[in-house]
Amino acid sequence: MKVADLYIRVSTDEQADKGYSQRNQDEQLKKYCRINDIKVGKVIFEDHSAKNFNRPEWKKLLVALRKEKGGQTDFILFTKWDRFSRNAGDAYQMINVLRKLGIEPQAVEQPLDLSIPENKMMLAFYLAAPEVENDRRALNTFFGMRRAKKEGRWMATAPLGYENRVSPDGRKYIAPKHPESDIIKWGFEQLATGIYSVAQIWRMAKQKGLKSAKNGFWIAMRNPAYCGKIFIPKYKDEEACFVPGQHEPIISEATFYEAQDVLNGRKKVNLVKVTSLDELPLRGFLKCPRCGRNLSGSPSKGKTQWYFYYHCQSSCGYRMNAQVVNEEFIEHLKYFSPEPAMTEVYAEVVDFHYHLKMKDGGLYKKQWLSEIEEVNKHLTRARGMLVNEDIDPRDYRLIKAECEEKINRLEKELDKIAAKEVDSLALFKKLVNTLINVDLFYLEGTTEEKRQIIGTIYPQKLEIEKGVYRTPKVNEGADFIYQINSELWDKKNGTEMDFSNLSRIVTPERFELSTQ
Repeated sequence: MKVADLYIRVSTDEQADKGYSQRNQDEQLKKYCRINDIKVGKVIFEDHSAKNFNRPEWKKLLVALRKEKGGQTDFILFTKWDRFSRNAGDAYQMINVLRKLGIEPQAVEQPLDLSIPENKMMLAFYLAAPEVENDRRALNTFFGMRRAKKEGRWMATAPLGYENRVSPDGRKYIAPKHPESDIIKWGFEQLATGIYSVAQIWRMAKQKGLKSAKNGFWIAMRNPAYCGKIFIPKYKDEEACFVPGQHEPIISEATFYEAQDVLNGRKKVNLVKVTSLDELPLRGFLKCPRCGRNLSGSPSKGKTQWYFYYHCQSSCGYRMNAQVVNEEFIEHLKYFSPEPAMTEVYAEVVDFHYHLKMKDGGLYKKQWLSEIEEVNKHLTRARGMLVNEDIDPRDYRLIKAECEEKINRLEKELDKIAAKEVDSLALFKKLVNTLINVDLFYLEGTTEEKRQIIGTIYPQKLEIEKGVYRTPKVNEGADFIYQINSELWDKKNGTEMDFSNLSRIVTPERFELSTQ
């Protein structure tokens, strides 16, 4: 008596759409075996797509057949050929594998005697029809999702900081999920400053409660969805582009592009080390006065307590008591205080200069508008070259995409300038308060805040020897505000001050560094 293994396959979507049932297939196959006097061997139930033969149960069956070398099985029966495979190429290859084992695959509702050459034409039809159906379904799904993306809909699992929701009318959308969205917004703002790396921001975000792997956070910092944009990838003659999303943005486009400039190396950054013990806030900012290498810091166990030191890891063995160094640095920060009588002058000058730059037709706006005009001229020239066939369409599309990206960035800078104008008064009050009490802000701040202050004032390493701090360079804004390189640094009680360079140096961007 012939022996047949029964292969019963149905995928979840087929069962829902077409009413396929494993139980119904089981009944049909066993009935066929009874009528044709065939003994039933193994019964295999599969719940997997037939796009290929990478199916768990099928692989187990094939391994068992190869061990038996086909000696105990004569047929593999299934109801239709699309239960066997929906890929003609893979199906022909698998039929050859089974024939070498002496096993004949057969569909009981579409029987074919494959020893007859003409029947191979029918086999090709039976195998190609479900493959064509699969391809058409996949293509319809692809175009449907692409159309939805062009309309600004997010067509996937919600990104970090968002959650998937369904409106009362059944429309699916994404919405900010608090507090994760607030942490993501904070992360973009920190990255845009250029003070911290992505890895440092990720560690701080985890401390704030964000649950994300490092790679996932890195991907999030590249995702334009957070500024309300949906990316449409290139397809055939359609160029890649961004479209406005229907969801609520977490950050502004200006902040997103500033963060991307940092990631792409377009913006100069002064990274600082974040992780440090509370007793060693200056770790990573100090330079060894003997060999010039960076000083590290660590605790040392004494007889009754721990002592902390800044020390060099080279063979020079230089080290300093951390408590003494920290106290000397606080005394050093007291120099960073403008004369109290001059604070109103500072505020008035900044306010005047700020509105000079921000008003309609101001210098900044003229600068951005001029750059936009230049980019448009460049695009017009490229269009003329395309008409004259001096460049091919592919080169023109690349030039067009670059120009559109530049214009988009410049327009966001204009929007950013307009947005800053609203909070100018509050900014100046905060600025003056910070300028006067920078040493108190440092003393009362957390370790992270202390390191932010140090990194803002000193872009290069500090060197301390015999209680005197030296650095080859300080922040240009701090240099001017506190008159570090002028006679006023040594003569704080002087009555004459030079404001001749004030309009050149005092800009809102530089003053914002002092308020962070």
